[in-house]
Amino acid sequence: MTTQRKALVVYGGMELHTPKRGAETVCDLLAAEHFAVTLTEDYDALGAEDIGTYDLVVPVVTGGTLSREKGERLTAAVRAGTGLAGYHMGLATSFRDCVPFRYAAGCYWVAHPGNIITYRVDVTKPGHPIMAGIESFEHTSEQYYLHYDPAIEVLATTTFSGAHHPWRKGVVMPVVFTTTHGTGRVFYSSLGHTADELEIPEVRTILQRGLLWAAR
Repeated sequence: MTTQRKALVVYGGMELHTPKRGAETVCDLLAAEHFAVTLTEDYDALGAEDIGTYDLVVPVVTGGTLSREKGERLTAAVRAGTGLAGYHMGLATSFRDCVPFRYAAGCYWVAHPGNIITYRVDVTKPGHPIMAGIESFEHTSEQYYLHYDPAIEVLATTTFSGAHHPWRKGVVMPVVFTTTHGTGRVFYSSLGHTADELEIPEVRTILQRGLLWAAR
């Protein structure tokens, strides 16, 4: 008999990002794939003694504080095979002062020039299972400028026009990527400024597939 996979979804931080609704969407996507999902506002759950029993961890958190001890426990679980996934603020802005978490996350948000704008998302790895059948598309949201780990595998990008920060004209930036941390898989998509964006078919499909790809 197959054991049901477990996921932990933790939400909080800036209400502008509608973290609770976004986390509930993540829960719905995972429940549809028969995961047993735990949803909580308690950041400490990420570093609890049982964190390694989860097959997937999804922080839907802007900012926040996670002690180094708990960050080390979480990242040890990821290195041992627990998946880590996030979208938009999750991973990119979460727990800025927790160095172990930052290492595992693979990216760090630093700007979104022009705030809400229309930009193009270019699929760069159409053969990857997360991006299969998805064509490049226009998207209206925050165009995230990231500092990122050179070890990531980039699945989709966006190019900055320079209209808002001319000194960054032509910069090509990851939008969707995967990587690993130890034996654990890590997925990130910068799409999804609010939960409403997660209803856009391309955005939702990328997120759903990315969650499943990352899970043990």
